[in-house]
Amino acid sequence: MGFLDNSGDILLDAVLTDTGRMRLAKGDGSFKIAKFCLADDEINYGLYDKTHASGSAYYDLEILQTPVMEAFTNNASSVKHRLISISRTNLLYLPVIKLNTNGDRADHSCGVHGASTVHVVAVDSDTETGLSATDTTAGIGVLPGETITNEDSCILVEEGLDTTEISFSYAIDSDLNESQYIVEMDNRLGSLISFTGTSVTVSYIDDDNIASYYLSSTTHGTTMINSLGTTAIDGCSIAGPRGTSLKFKVKASLELNTSQYLFEQVGDTLYYLNTLATATATTGYAEGTNEYRVIDSNIRITGATTGASINVPIRYAKKVKS
Repeated sequence: MGFLDNSGDILLDAVLTDTGRMRLAKGDGSFKIAKFCLADDEINYGLYDKTHASGSAYYDLEILQTPVMEAFTNNASSVKHRLISISRTNLLYLPVIKLNTNGDRADHSCGVHGASTVHVVAVDSDTETGLSATDTTAGIGVLPGETITNEDSCILVEEGLDTTEISFSYAIDSDLNESQYIVEMDNRLGSLISFTGTSVTVSYIDDDNIASYYLSSTTHGTTMINSLGTTAIDGCSIAGPRGTSLKFKVKASLELNTSQYLFEQVGDTLYYLNTLATATATTGYAEGTNEYRVIDSNIRITGATTGASINVPIRYAKKVKS
């Protein structure tokens, strides 16, 4: 829903999402709004200006004048940046979730492919072989999407207070320590796999084919969620007190594995392996040489306790010509 202020009159514009309308249409009396959340998707807090010449009353003027989007029904596109409620008034830093792009972080090969912040998922064994044999970066940032056997290669995100003002040797407060994660991804393209290579049970698939996985340290500890602790970790992306890390892999869907249909409908064509990261043709290679089709997507990770979130770019790749 949208909260609109038109010419001094406060209006509340509310619409049901597609899922809400489906449940209401059942007509069995079971539809009930039990929970709701607020978001500030439209707001750019970088517009806050403490140097405004007219004084403190104008510091946030541009933010307050930001147009608010009207309510729309597509639940996959709404509420990307959820607001959270924190009763404590002594917090100087809020927890964040960061993608670890440091390559080999002690015990994991978790770097991104090339110089970009994208993980490449090879959707079939032929692509896996091509990437392994040709990739000049030795496979860093490339995830096997069919034969998932290498326990080291994974996507790794870490949660905590990313500041040098507080040492990582201090234990993070319990209410800032993330123990539950919600992972959302396009179910047409892939599914979530644990670090050890086992399938994760999907919790819910909405009408837009977005699959949600609910993970907790109780049920997914060790294989996916681990405490970062207070000792030094070589290559850790969190500078201050640390909470937990989430590591996982992606298995390509059967449709991506066995056909080019979705690649032709919503994908793109790249010609040489090194362009998987940069999306530009490499000089010296003719069009059609080492041709790969790719689909770019995102995996959204949200902390259920802290409300922190991150979008992880994913590039599904399929070798179609050598």
